[in-house]
Amino acid sequence: MSTPAQYYQSLPPVSKLYGVACLMTTSALYFDLYNPWNIALSYQDVFKRFQVWRLVSNFFFLGPFSPFFAVRLIMIARYGVLLERGPFDKRTADYVWMLIFGALSLLGMAAVPFLWTPFMAGSVVFMIVYVWSREFPNAQISIYGVVTLKGFYLPWALLALDLIFGAPLMGDIIGMVAGHLYFFLTVLHPLAGGRYVLKTPLWVHKIVAQWGEGIQVNSPVQRDPNAGVAFRGRSYRLNGNRAQTSTTPAEQQQQNQTNNSAGQPNSGDGVAFRGRSYRLSGH
Repeated sequence: MSTPAQYYQSLPPVSKLYGVACLMTTSALYFDLYNPWNIALSYQDVFKRFQVWRLVSNFFFLGPFSPFFAVRLIMIARYGVLLERGPFDKRTADYVWMLIFGALSLLGMAAVPFLWTPFMAGSVVFMIVYVWSREFPNAQISIYGVVTLKGFYLPWALLALDLIFGAPLMGDIIGMVAGHLYFFLTVLHPLAGGRYVLKTPLWVHKIVAQWGEGIQVNSPVQRDPNAGVAFRGRSYRLNGNRAQTSTTPAEQQQQNQTNNSAGQPNSGDGVAFRGRSYRLSGH
């Protein structure tokens, strides 16, 4: 059994960041640090009052602490993590792009008056669940230990439960639409011989490389070697008094090549003495 800290550290970076952001947003509401309607999606406030943060902030509010909030957060920790460790394993930038594309699709649908919903974090969760259900259609899922069904039907079962519990359904529906749109453009359309039109943009690769978390295979951008470095300063050898600035492996290799070309010894090779040598059987 792992401790809570070990479980937290084992989570993949994107799902962990999004889940923590949603938890912190609800925690701040619990302590009355803000009015939730100040972060709700309102195109009138965005264009007339230039409150552009509403285009982003509404995606992190799952509602106040409640069973509904707990279920949505567990869905991130369950199906978001399974996606990031499964089809998106070593594809952090692609997973980030999936979430960004889903958010943009949801913002476009919310511009239609009868599709508008003030907070769309639940829609993002349903998008994640829908994509997972298409990636693992034959997985066996148990609903509250009562009903067992295939993964393909999981979004529809959750939609039916929200209907029974009296929760709003519009956010769930547009989340499923966004998930289907992403899956169609990235999987179904290319498999049918169509062109792959939803390639992860270069700027997303750059953001992930600067972030320094996760792995993206065949990334067009090299990961920043300084990302995640908490301290960089001078180091001292125990057997000497020369101070050296700590360098990356690439910088150390370049320094060694420079020293070799100049005929200088490598200061980091660990040699304690240099001098003239003589063969025992010679002069």
